[in-house]
Amino acid sequence: MSSKLAAPQMVTDSRMLYTSWIPADPEAAARLLPGALEPAENRAIYMNQYVVDTAEQTTGFGAYSLTYLGLDVAGHEAPDGVTPGRFFTHYFNSSETVRQYARERGVPATPGSTTLEVEGGIATATTFVDGRPIIRTRAEVGDAADFFLAGHLRYITRVGDRLVSGNYPYIGHLVSRFRVISIDFVDPTHPVYALRPASPLQVVEGSSFYAPRDSFVYPGGEEDIGPAHGHGKKHDKHEKKVIQVELAAV
Repeated sequence: MSSKLAAPQMVTDSRMLYTSWIPADPEAAARLLPGALEPAENRAIYMNQYVVDTAEQTTGFGAYSLTYLGLDVAGHEAPDGVTPGRFFTHYFNSSETVRQYARERGVPATPGSTTLEVEGGIATATTFVDGRPIIRTRAEVGDAADFFLAGHLRYITRVGDRLVSGNYPYIGHLVSRFRVISIDFVDPTHPVYALRPASPLQVVEGSSFYAPRDSFVYPGGEEDIGPAHGHGKKHDKHEKKVIQVELAAV
């Protein structure tokens, strides 16, 4: 019997803090994109910090924690036609099983861990690499509410010299109150510091939330969208073709 994980993989009821902001140095952030992609008009950065507490919440990954982040990009919207596509620049995962699965599908997966705790109505998510904190996010959160977000996000990865995008469905059960307090990149020596927020903090409200229960399945609707090199939006539409590429479950 093969031990290789099948795609897609499902995760249920993760604890998730998703945030988005305008960076302090938009040009430094944009340099992390492949030449064929351009940043979204507002130059926004996105980040997801979440924890999967038990193996029973996944179809094969086991328990793990993860922080991933990158740039919103122009011209590759999610199926709703509004939410921007997103390119991975960093992916810090506590599980080698998940890291290997992700790397095979173009995600820049490296070791790291994330903690997410709520105390006194404040959610604090901290991302660690080599045992030291590199990012810390704090948000005011209310009690679990009766409403939820559901839809698809579009994430883009680089597989060799090709770009591949996929539709990633999710269902997030939200809280009654949410406000981002701070997003601190606490290690100026780490390369991820290029994505740090501007001061004062400019949160992209529509792309930020806390979900005490968030479920998702990846991948889906994979599509080759052309070469990774190029000149922004000038990629050749004739090179777009559907291929069978399995993206990472994030």
